[in-house]
Amino acid sequence: MAVKTTSIDTLVVGAGQAGVAMSEHLSNIGVPHIVLERARIAERWRTGRWDSLVANGPAWHDRFPNLEFAEVDPDGFASKEQVADYFVAYAKKFDAPIRTGVEVKRVVRNAGHQGFIVETSDGTFEANRVVVATGPFQRPLIPAVAPKSDRFTQIHSADYRNPQQLPEGGVLVIGAGSSGVQIADELQRAGKQVYLSVGPHDRPPRGYRGRDFCWWLGVLGEWDAEVMRPGKEHVTIAVSGARGGHTVDFRRLAHQGVTLVGLTKSFDDSVVTFDSDLADNIARGDENYLSLLDAADAYAARNGLDLPEEPEARVIPADPDCVIHPILELDLVKAGVTSIVWATGYAVDFNWLQVDAFDDKGKPKHQRGVSKEPGIYFLGLPWLSRRGSAFIWGVWHDAKHIADHIATQRKYLAYYDAPDSRAKAPNGAATADSRVQKVSELDLS
Repeated sequence: MAVKTTSIDTLVVGAGQAGVAMSEHLSNIGVPHIVLERARIAERWRTGRWDSLVANGPAWHDRFPNLEFAEVDPDGFASKEQVADYFVAYAKKFDAPIRTGVEVKRVVRNAGHQGFIVETSDGTFEANRVVVATGPFQRPLIPAVAPKSDRFTQIHSADYRNPQQLPEGGVLVIGAGSSGVQIADELQRAGKQVYLSVGPHDRPPRGYRGRDFCWWLGVLGEWDAEVMRPGKEHVTIAVSGARGGHTVDFRRLAHQGVTLVGLTKSFDDSVVTFDSDLADNIARGDENYLSLLDAADAYAARNGLDLPEEPEARVIPADPDCVIHPILELDLVKAGVTSIVWATGYAVDFNWLQVDAFDDKGKPKHQRGVSKEPGIYFLGLPWLSRRGSAFIWGVWHDAKHIADHIATQRKYLAYYDAPDSRAKAPNGAATADSRVQKVSELDLS
């Protein structure tokens, strides 16, 4: 049986927010391309999140420039289904060439020829360029310290859906970023005894002086920061759009009934040991919170903004007993804990991408998404070009930069291929000009 082969200038892998943004920009500049998606458009939003999840940013902010959310208040927070529907509608706006239900299995360089061979569940593609738009949430991470005992139900936040999914009994939630905080809050409100393991984190105010924190980070230039501050590599952000949006405050969670514990260190059968860093982690979160209030106040004063002052935002609740007298060791069985939710993040998985595009630790090596492997591009990764790169609007702007790079490469190649160019001498031999041209193609990729 003959193997179906499709030739295309640019192949985009993934039809989430990154793939849809990339397709729009490629369409705008007339680059022939196909987007391959192994499931549905924005599938991770539909089936890779818990039931009650909403966007962490308001609808006026967490969107692409050319389409507003339907039936979502601009200051509200879209549900996961509304976000997925948004990207489906956006793709329809410009008739994005997306093929769903096609899984990319292997990408290798086309030896002796330009571009790459892409093996998929629907035949083989030959592409001059490949844009990897699979995002950062590919392989759920559960640390090696996880207990091996089968007496506990253990799931990653990627597989958590709702409180009814878990068995009777208490829950230990490990990880206090946006996912861990929201899941712990939901479980406690559902009547479960919850222990929340809190590590280093930033916790911006949901809103301050009548403006959402997304707005403040924008005017303060924080979204455009190009370099992560030293020591912040493993710091999560605790922010929530749940129940209309609210500032995450771990002390209030504790007063509400959640028992806070420090960073999880180890398990010995049913006994878990926590670090003694709980108070320090919360204090550093407070410093981050108050520093943003200070920066916002200074910006408002410097620019003469008539925004209502909000002194109550600086009121810090009293430390709960679990912070004053932290639990350093807990027998989960005796405490009635039957489930562990690991809200410990994700790793990328590029095993299918068999090209020279990675460093010695397996991380993509690129400059603003332009890989060290000519013709390979990455999109949707955290800090691709700036702090906002992994967010919906940030992905859109990064995609434009990559599309412009692709357009420039196509112009060089078009000059080389032009029949009346100086690419070849009259007898068909390559001239010095053409050899320089070929070197330029490699250097500029």
